Amino acid sequence: MNKAMDTSVTRSREKKNPNHEIGYFKRLANHVQDLRDTPPDVFEDVSLTDWDSLTWNKVNRPYKVDKWAKGKKLWEQEHGQRMPVKEGWKHFNRSFHQLFQKDVPKEKQQTRSEIWSSLLNLDVHGAGEALEELIQLLVWNKVHRVEDAIWDPRGKRALFEGLDVNKPEVLFLGAADGYEAMQLMAQYPGGHAVLVDYDDFCKTDRFGKFPSQYPFLGNNPATGSHKVYYKEDMNIDFVVEDIRNLNYGKEFDIVVSIGLIEHFPDEYKHEAFEMHRRFLKPNGYAILTTPRQQLRSKAFYTVMSDYMNYGYRELMDVFQMGLYAWENGFKILRAGYIKAHNGLVCKLR
Repeated sequence: MNKAMDTSVTRSREKKNPNHEIGYFKRLANHVQDLRDTPPDVFEDVSLTDWDSLTWNKVNRPYKVDKWAKGKKLWEQEHGQRMPVKEGWKHFNRSFHQLFQKDVPKEKQQTRSEIWSSLLNLDVHGAGEALEELIQLLVWNKVHRVEDAIWDPRGKRALFEGLDVNKPEVLFLGAADGYEAMQLMAQYPGGHAVLVDYDDFCKTDRFGKFPSQYPFLGNNPATGSHKVYYKEDMNIDFVVEDIRNLNYGKEFDIVVSIGLIEHFPDEYKHEAFEMHRRFLKPNGYAILTTPRQQLRSKAFYTVMSDYMNYGYRELMDVFQMGLYAWENGFKILRAGYIKAHNGLVCKLR
């Protein structure tokens, strides 16, 4: 493994982790902890699809999200140019990270009070702004704290299960908070993960400040039973770099991306898939997810546009996603839907 690049190994031990038990479930102020190991895991399997028979006339093209964040439009007005992709990613990371930090019940109560206060003072504009904020909080609460659809540990465990790997080397492209690498490390313990993102904020804050006491349900190789893992238990390096500039060889058992390829217009899709192919060992796995094209996803990216929409984004269904992968030389071993995402597990054809 190339160690010449700037990396840091995760060893956060500021607080002793609680000993969460298998089956534990709790809804906290800003996220859910879910160690339930009983069905159903939300995974709708469509792996038996005849991918070779699909055509774009049959599946149509993905839906393009075009309601932009106010912050993006303001930046472009001030600078007299389109927001560059990297600048948009930086804005998105800081904006999206704010949502994960919110004490949602407390902020909902405060925002309701602001609405009433504004109305009593005949401040219609202030009431309107507070109402918009409340609607966003209610949507975020539903998606992240009630449905747990962002991290979705049960769905992702179901998607990731059954890989023929032992102590895998994992490369996470566009890693953000690194959640899925940690879930993979729990399911296939003893391995090593390299998280890559070109925004340093992901290393210092999104991953760096990920809750140290968040429990991941994984496997115990010694007993064959389940075991709970925490971030501090995992061997993870974070590399701040453009994924196009990585100089690794074909040395990873798993290359994973979560919500990456939908940011590439069709003329650049082949580049996104090439980034997965380039670093895979022979017989290695590429795991990809994208946001689902469904009415509730379209509503989410509309209501939450000021937090989310700083760059090109598509919503697609699993058949569109699978056709992209098939056209770019991947054999699809597993395909399906989880709560908010499509998921593929692939090998090179």
